[in-house]
Amino acid sequence: MSRKVLLGSGGFRTEERIQRISKAMRSHFGDIPKLLFIPFALADHDGYINAMNERGLNAGYELDGIHLHEDPVQAVEEAGGIYVGGGNTFRLLNDLYRYDLLDAIRARVDTGMPYLGVSAGTNVACPTMQTTNDMPIVMPPSFAALTLVPFQVNAHYYTGDTYVKSGDEMVPHFGETRDQRLAEFHEMNVTPVIGLWEAGLLDVRAEGDSCTAELIGTPARIFRQGETPVDIDTGTKFRCDNGEIVVE
Repeated sequence: MSRKVLLGSGGFRTEERIQRISKAMRSHFGDIPKLLFIPFALADHDGYINAMNERGLNAGYELDGIHLHEDPVQAVEEAGGIYVGGGNTFRLLNDLYRYDLLDAIRARVDTGMPYLGVSAGTNVACPTMQTTNDMPIVMPPSFAALTLVPFQVNAHYYTGDTYVKSGDEMVPHFGETRDQRLAEFHEMNVTPVIGLWEAGLLDVRAEGDSCTAELIGTPARIFRQGETPVDIDTGTKFRCDNGEIVVE
């Protein structure tokens, strides 16, 4: 059975963007009444769930916080769908290891249970968390993550140089661009990376080392080791086989 994985970059803060992810969630999870929500990427777990409900980012589903369960592994085993929220990826992955949840989540998704990750929740769906933008506030036992998809994602991706306001002028920041940072990743790693713009979504069906995916809502950029990055538009479909992304 193929894995059903929906990955969001984050930045779902306008009404249009909230409607976009809500529509995608309803299609992804269907009639499941309750989602197991994993809030470990933020410190205030109850506050996180309250904020998700207040902002409409639950798409009408009941969010059942995994932190409220005495046995988190059992909660995963009994869940109809899993939603992993954003925040700090180092903290999130550390807690997934601490509660022995990586194998449990992977096993359930392998049986067809739908998974949604946003921002940090997207990062940990990849083979590793090595393309995160987050500060290392804690050291997880490993950077190895869930490998629900056979590629990496750089969430909150944007292209170009950074400018800051100085008085009435916009002046160059001269910091490294995302493209430069991802080029550094490919100096040491071969896994392709999807640079996913704010409010973008990837609807993925994966099995083993292969997958098919559709980009929803925003453009994205594909990075491959030793190659010029390629931009794709919303609605683009691609497949990933044996570590190679092929745009259809």
